Amino acid sequence: MKVILLQDVKNVGKKGEVKEVSDGYARNFLIMRKLAVQASSDSLKVLDRQKEAAAKDEAKQVAKAQVIKEELAKEVFKFKVNVKNGRVFNSVSTKQIQEALKAKGYTIDKRKILDPEPITSLGYTDVKIELHKGVIATIRVCLEE
Repeated sequence: MKVILLQDVKNVGKKGEVKEVSDGYARNFLIMRKLAVQASSDSLKVLDRQKEAAAKDEAKQVAKAQVIKEELAKEVFKFKVNVKNGRVFNSVSTKQIQEALKAKGYTIDKRKILDPEPITSLGYTDVKIELHKGVIATIRVCLEE
């Protein structure tokens, strides 16, 4: 029996896939637990429409991420650190970078900052941020005395 998976099912497939499974497994487990529906012409049409809508939504999100990437490329984030005898005593962490981004109106999760090490050197440093899957922005961070 062909079924359309409504959720990820271990050892069967991922959500939205059309899979061939045994009749008993489909009726007694997948359909009964609302993990899948039987693949008919109507349900396949609904699945196609859902995939088209998801693709459009994905394209909108990528376009929005590209715009944010271009805006961030123009920004410079400056931080003051303590320096004595040419030695830096502070560092800038991903949390501080996230707070600086938030202050300028960008809501980005600190786990999306791809350089996890704290910045400890004076001057400019490029930091990569994943805005969306496949869209990586680079921001400039400046440490000053």
